[in-house]
Amino acid sequence: MMNDDTPKVAAKPTRRMAREPKADLVAAPSPKRSSKSEAVLVMLQRPEGATLDQLAIATGWLPHTTRAALTGLKKKGHEVTSDKPAGSVRTYRLTAGAKTAQ
Repeated sequence: MMNDDTPKVAAKPTRRMAREPKADLVAAPSPKRSSKSEAVLVMLQRPEGATLDQLAIATGWLPHTTRAALTGLKKKGHEVTSDKPAGSVRTYRLTAGAKTAQ
């Protein structure tokens, strides 16, 4: 009969158990998440382009952050143009010969 004062010892894992990867720790590769910058590029590539407000709403950025992102795209080699027809809002576009989204 066992004495109740005997300390209980956990079973030591065997070598085989230590080498096997645990199923819950092995992560399946996740699909690449599109970034806000990529969304901006896609919107600028549309034939109608995009307004500053459309870009800000799509990204959740403030207007000054959105303008800074447009400047960043120019620095990366993208040719961003803008036009403002009389009585309308400024529209931004990527020109045809510009870099495409990567």
